Amino acid sequence: MKLAEALQERADLSRRISQLRSRIVENALVQEGEEPPEEPRLLLEEMNRAVERQAWLVSRINLTNSRLTMDGEPVTVLLARRDALQLKIRALQDICSEVGDRRYTRSRGAEIRVVAAVDVAEMRKEADALSRDLRLLDNRLQQCDWTEDLME
Repeated sequence: MKLAEALQERADLSRRISQLRSRIVENALVQEGEEPPEEPRLLLEEMNRAVERQAWLVSRINLTNSRLTMDGEPVTVLLARRDALQLKIRALQDICSEVGDRRYTRSRGAEIRVVAAVDVAEMRKEADALSRDLRLLDNRLQQCDWTEDLME
């Protein structure tokens, strides 16, 4: 199994576990004398199997990533860099949205004028440049994911 396949399965399992959890909750309480549409015990068993499979996959993914390098850098360092880029981009975009929406507002009519204390255009340029860097890094990581085998 390729690393990319394991990552896809992990994502599928996360969605499946969430769906099973919701179905268990929906079927956990019934009116006295009624039967639930689905047996919560069976759903719970299925969820437990999915959680165990996910735990196994995560451990294999982590072991695989810990031994891989790309251009002399450990993949785990590149993954941390990707996460940091995503966090910074999201923060910059949120700041720009908030400030851009209220750039020139007044509080209580004409009494107090509120103006932007940051350069929104410059901040958007930075977010765009970081987004480009993120796309390039993510492409490199995905290429690695499709060429490397999952550690067994």
